Amino acid sequence: MTIKKAGVIGAGTMGNGIAHVFAQNGIAVSLVDVDENALQRALKTIEKNLQRQAKKGVIAESEISAVLGRISTGTDLQVFSEADFVIEAASENMQIKLDLFRKLDEIVPADRILASNTSSISITEIAAVTRRPEQVVGMHFFNPVPVMKLVEVIRGLATSDATYETVRQLSEELGKTPVEVNDYPGFVSNRVLMPMINEAVFCVMEGVATPEAVDQVMKLGMAHPMGPLALADLIGLDVCLNIMTVLHEQLGDDKYRPCPLLRKMVAAGRLGRKSGQGFYSYEN
Repeated sequence: MTIKKAGVIGAGTMGNGIAHVFAQNGIAVSLVDVDENALQRALKTIEKNLQRQAKKGVIAESEISAVLGRISTGTDLQVFSEADFVIEAASENMQIKLDLFRKLDEIVPADRILASNTSSISITEIAAVTRRPEQVVGMHFFNPVPVMKLVEVIRGLATSDATYETVRQLSEELGKTPVEVNDYPGFVSNRVLMPMINEAVFCVMEGVATPEAVDQVMKLGMAHPMGPLALADLIGLDVCLNIMTVLHEQLGDDKYRPCPLLRKMVAAGRLGRKSGQGFYSYEN
């Protein structure tokens, strides 16, 4: 199936990055969010990131206006009635996602694929609220989307081979490297990454080392490009907590218990870069 018109739900960090990548690769995109201000911020972010790419020689300066011209914005899901493919990148909240997929199932033509950018929520559960579970799939991009090459393509219990193959090919057309993963809490990326971040938070809480020391050990000793606590700040501590909570609840193993310090920081509004304060300060 050739995808010429795509829909993206959610104008946050992941949603605007996904819209950017679709538009950059010649696909018209409808970006929808409930907040008009978020949509305007998303367009500014996309333009800024395109300019950064032009300075690095990734794209020509003359391409920027054409890419932006492929992106339309709005607050009404009805625009997806003409979409060839829709991907949801809304908040990492099960109820929000289930409500959205029920609505999408009514609006998007029955032969089209519905995808979720979820980082931890079950694709099988999301698919079950639709009448097309075989055409529901996970397409998990990584931040920053225009830069990171990986896409986890997650097969729910009912996801068909044809749906998987379409999304695999689409990922490659977007310049990404698709990796097939089965539906399980946290998939592969967050099943491995989040417990490491959580353990790094325990090290700070228990006084084993400062955040700076923990990150230095992992960068210099393990060749990580970024320490786990700096990475947690980039991802968002609230997102990390949500994913750890899903892992703990769905796998039922206390090795996935979220660190109390992580809970405390989220409760205090210290969410990382987006709030200006996490394990590090970003106020400047």
